[in-house]
Amino acid sequence: MRSFLGVLLLLCAALPVAAQQIGQNKPANSSENFTVTMKVQLVVEAVVVKDKQVNFIHGLTAKDFALTEDGAPQTVRFCEHQSLVDSAVPVPVAAPGTENIKLYKQLTRTQIASESIENERYKNRRLLALYFDMSAMRPADQLRALTAAQQFIRTQMTTVDLVSILRYQGGSVDILQDFTADRNKLLSILETLIVGEGQGNAETIDDASSADTGAAFGQDDSEFNVFNTDRQLSALQTAAKMLGQLNEKKSLIYFASGLRLNGIDNQAQLHATVDAAIKAGVSFWPIDARGLVAQAPLGDATQGSPGNSGVYSGAAAQANTDAFQRSQDTLFALAGDTGGKALFDNNDLTRGIVQAQQAISDYYILGYYATNTAQNGHFRRIKISLTQNLAADLNYRQGYYADKVFSRFTAVDKERQLEDALMLEDPITELSIAMEIDHFQLNRAEYFVPIIVKIPGRELALAKRGGAEHTLIDFVGEIKDLVGGTTVTNVRDNVNIKLSDATAAELAHRPIEYDTGFTLLPGKYMIKFLARDDETGRIGTYQTTFVIPNLNREEKHVPISSVVLSSQRVELNAALYDVTKGKEKAKEDAVNPLVQDGKKLIPSVTRVFATDREIYVYLQAYRQTPAAGSEPLVAFISLYSAGAKVFETPPVAIVPSAASRLGTAPLSFTFGINRLPQGEYDCQVTVLDPATLKASYWRAPIMLVAQ
Repeated sequence: MRSFLGVLLLLCAALPVAAQQIGQNKPANSSENFTVTMKVQLVVEAVVVKDKQVNFIHGLTAKDFALTEDGAPQTVRFCEHQSLVDSAVPVPVAAPGTENIKLYKQLTRTQIASESIENERYKNRRLLALYFDMSAMRPADQLRALTAAQQFIRTQMTTVDLVSILRYQGGSVDILQDFTADRNKLLSILETLIVGEGQGNAETIDDASSADTGAAFGQDDSEFNVFNTDRQLSALQTAAKMLGQLNEKKSLIYFASGLRLNGIDNQAQLHATVDAAIKAGVSFWPIDARGLVAQAPLGDATQGSPGNSGVYSGAAAQANTDAFQRSQDTLFALAGDTGGKALFDNNDLTRGIVQAQQAISDYYILGYYATNTAQNGHFRRIKISLTQNLAADLNYRQGYYADKVFSRFTAVDKERQLEDALMLEDPITELSIAMEIDHFQLNRAEYFVPIIVKIPGRELALAKRGGAEHTLIDFVGEIKDLVGGTTVTNVRDNVNIKLSDATAAELAHRPIEYDTGFTLLPGKYMIKFLARDDETGRIGTYQTTFVIPNLNREEKHVPISSVVLSSQRVELNAALYDVTKGKEKAKEDAVNPLVQDGKKLIPSVTRVFATDREIYVYLQAYRQTPAAGSEPLVAFISLYSAGAKVFETPPVAIVPSAASRLGTAPLSFTFGINRLPQGEYDCQVTVLDPATLKASYWRAPIMLVAQ
């Protein structure tokens, strides 16, 4: 299920009407949002203060602390003491047989409830977030993790503990339960979590220990693993930011079955995740849900048998051992860099939760407004001391990285911004995006799915580079299987388009079109697609669900593909940017049914047509019954206005290809509309099969306008 096609961007004829087929992320005439920003940065520090006898020092105020940032004195604006020791007693355990868990019907959240002046809900409370990475745990590991969490809540939770439950399963970070002391609510959420959900997103091994699967259009494992590991780390970063709006210390207990880095890109995302956690006052406490592992030298029954020379040289066994150790090294780094501690090779997973619980005790919350408001991304070193008691031992965060404005983003920063935006439940719609998704059957199992995106050119910024006009656009997207919850394929592109003076002037009133393609199996999917103007940092998000039907099971009607409506057929070399080169280009031309005779049919995403242009209609029909012989399929196009037929093309008869097992019959129409008045119409495609006495009808609204 690999995106094996290239990218084609070109300027399309401007038709200023909202998309109708699949839709767009916001109405075309929606009002703009205005944002007022102030350069004031509140920095919050949690400080543990003990004397030489390791006893907590109480009764300190803001005047007792001296704080500097990069050597510059800062004024401590508030100081709040969090006292946890005296009141931390275990919650009474329910007697055997008396526990009655009431299941709560509660929707997932996207934000942690903040503390208000009227309601200090988090004061003198210990905050523990149970985070389940369902994409990185096999069913047996998920069961162990959930059982350990239930045991902790039942037997080891204290009166000062507030527990939150978060889940990541490949698409987003869900807050299943906000911080609460209600044991019944927490157990209810854990009871409703399904063992086995989200599995399949975890990486597959791609080394000397792996089996040779040899899929024709399968995603390259190494490429997919980099993307998937980035998503896991980005999800942790998102969770840390969610918790960061609370001033108190937070411990995130991370249940996973290891986390293996796959290159320098993952290292950059690891650093970003750690930086976000430090800035948010969150410490990671990873727990390896695999427990005490005793694995076979060549892998367990979940892995295919290796079929390479590594079986005989020992490389396969060594690769398994190295992969296991590297997966734990990443968890160790997450814990060590954020002040937590990882639990490995231990079947008592509750021990890791208790370690995180005991790590939070008495501390002070200090807040100050940084005098350095520059958003340059530099590290700010913090030093805190007591003005009176110099013998005290202070434990606190040693510094943080300042925010950056987009103009100062590095390439890694920009990648992280896209990853963060891809994780958001509330999509960013600063750029308007319209999208069309089509499907054509390739063989009995696979379907080619072209995806066409349109972005109004007026919303993109131009930059002068070397005396020429450029527009830079970043694209990132993923397709998820809604049944299994797994990411089946993804796309990333960075496009630098050089424009001539004439073309750049036209960009103000013409859209840019981007297209790519995938091979998918029949099923129900969700696509989330982002585009970013690389000059301004503005992002547009488009998200929708779509279905690839199984045309092999169509018995009542003539099986047909998507119907593509267009007003443009362009030369392939007319593209402003095309990443497909050489053999890949030839492969695209051979597979893509919209490419014929060196020209490409450009779908009209908006389905709005100028009356002075012709309309092109293309679809495929399939006759999978060999007994039907060589009798042709018949098709024609009809236009209706107010329920009355106003136009119809002559019938076209096509004999299905005898060389194709699908019996593919390509149906193509070209007709003028200059005699029709402007307005809304219904376009109907009729396909008849006299041999089987079956028919198919497809109808969609279109609009005719003056150019």
